[in-house]
Order: sequence, then C-alpha cells, then structure tokens
Amino acid sequence: MFVDYSKIEVRAGDGGKGARAFRREKYVPRGGPSGGNGGDGGSVYLKSSSHLNTLLPFRYKKHFQAKSGAHGSGKKKNGRRGENLTIEVPVGTQVIDAENNEMVCDLDIPGQEKLVAGGGRGGRGNAAFVSAINQVPEYSEPGKPGEWKSLVLELKVLADVGLLGYPNAGKSTLISTISAAKPDVDNYPFTTLSPSLGVVSWGPYNSFVVADIPGLIKGAHRGVGLGDRFLRHVERTRLLVHLVDVSVMGPKDPTQAVDVIDHELHAYGENLSKKPQVLVASKMDIRSESRVRMLVSYAEARRVPLVKISSVKKEGLKELKILMASMLGMD
Repeated sequence: MFVDYSKIEVRAGDGGKGARAFRREKYVPRGGPSGGNGGDGGSVYLKSSSHLNTLLPFRYKKHFQAKSGAHGSGKKKNGRRGENLTIEVPVGTQVIDAENNEMVCDLDIPGQEKLVAGGGRGGRGNAAFVSAINQVPEYSEPGKPGEWKSLVLELKVLADVGLLGYPNAGKSTLISTISAAKPDVDNYPFTTLSPSLGVVSWGPYNSFVVADIPGLIKGAHRGVGLGDRFLRHVERTRLLVHLVDVSVMGPKDPTQAVDVIDHELHAYGENLSKKPQVLVASKMDIRSESRVRMLVSYAEARRVPLVKISSVKKEGLKELKILMASMLGMD
C-alpha cells in the first residue's frame, strides 16, 4: 500500500538527575561531596533510506521516544547517556513542524540525516558545585526534559517524468508498456489510486524514472477528485508528459482537458505550470480523426511537442522515449 502522508509525535529522552551524595568511607576523614552528573537524554533523528518507498509504517506507529539518561550516583559516578533514536523514512520525505507549519527538512538524498528533537541535558551532581567558598554543597540539579515535536511527513516521489492526464487517459497502460511497472489497468476512471513509478531504460547505461500521477480533474488543487494530495508528486519532476484521449470514446474537445489540468497546475503553485511539457495523443488505435486534428492544431499554436501513440499496439512509443530522453538531456 502506498502512503504519502502521515503525522507522528517524537520525544527525545530526558536528562538524568544529578546525585547529591557524600563520601563516608573509613580512613577518608574529609571525603566531601561525591554526587555524579546525570546522563544526557537521547536525541531523535530522521534518516532517508532508499530501501523504503512508502510511509505505510507510520500509519500504525505514530509515537517515538528516545531513551532517557541515567541518574548520577555517589563516588562521582556519572549516569549513562540515553541512546539516540534514528527513524528511517523514504527518500523524498519532507518534514514539517505541525505546530507552526514550518519546513524542518527535505530528505531528498539517500542517507541524509536530520536532528528533529534534542535530548535533555543531564543535571549536575553536588560534586560539580564545589568551590573555594562552598566546599560542601548540598544541592544538585534535575535533568532537563527532552524536546517534544509533532511532525507531518509528506512523501514526494522522485521521478524525472510525470505522466498527467484525465482519468482513463491511458497513463497506466503507457507506463506498464515502456517500463517494468505493473499498475492496475482497467476501463474505468480512477483505476490508479496512488503514484506508480517505472524505470525506462535508455541506451546501454542510462535510464530515467517515470511517475504515473493519479487522474486529476477540475478543482484538484482544492481537493476535488483524488485531490491535491497527488499534485505534490509533480513538484520534483523535470518533465511533464500530458496524455490526451483522442479516441472515439474520449472527450469531444481534447484541448479542454489540457487547459483544465494546466489550470490546476498553475493554481497549485510551486511553478508546476512552468515545467517543460509534451502532449501525447493516446489511444490512436481507436482514434477520432477530428479530435486528433483539434489536438494537433492546439499543440502547434502553443508550440508544444506532440507525439501520437497507441500503447496497446505499441505504436509511437519509441518516438516518445526518444523525445523524453532528449528533453531530459540524455541524447
């Protein structure tokens, strides 16, 4: 199951208490204060891992706590430091402070690590307060509490190409044809309920990642349909490939479908509408000639590249891969 949003609570460990103790040993007539310091509490870190691709684990476990530091003791023995807690998240996870909605970090590189909650400092024992004017201090410090944070985790997939289009435009069929991805493919809208990633081989050594973004409709930036929760996955892509159904069963005006989704990209922000685009006339095996002509004229007027394909008959796919690779700088 693909999960791209979760809210968790993390708490660092508390610092241990400093000890209040005095030496009372035989043959040590002036032992004096001997209380050791408390150990520092463990901190909480988030670390990006390429072995994870969903936030599903955080659906079931939402509370995380590092170990507290041990208390100090007599004979100037300091308490043990609390063990740090490292939580692994998928690469591409953005971390937001739920209290003020500010970005904490963007873990978009494998192995990247970020401190999100600092452990409390251990309290000093009474031996630490000995001075020339106070040779027998009778007080010690309590440990400081560890930080507590409420965090929002948002996963934005890392892909070079984002496939856009109305529901049932043929995106899932295309990605299953040009890569090894196996998304659900069926003849009804909203078949795809989560982004699918596919790796497209290009030449002997190169490849690029294509993301099938679930169907967007009018009002998606406000949460209509599958909503803006999937528009966030477009943010990291370098190229947008917009599939338009030109079949006899598709929309009567295919250009309207392009305008609607372009409007949603612009309304969402993050400069999504400024990303380079390619238009794809899909389902050419059952095409409507009038709708194809409409889309061709539209693409020419906007000076946007247009490729005609049939994923079922595997026609035009080579030309599309060549164009994508070229626009990604792989030619």
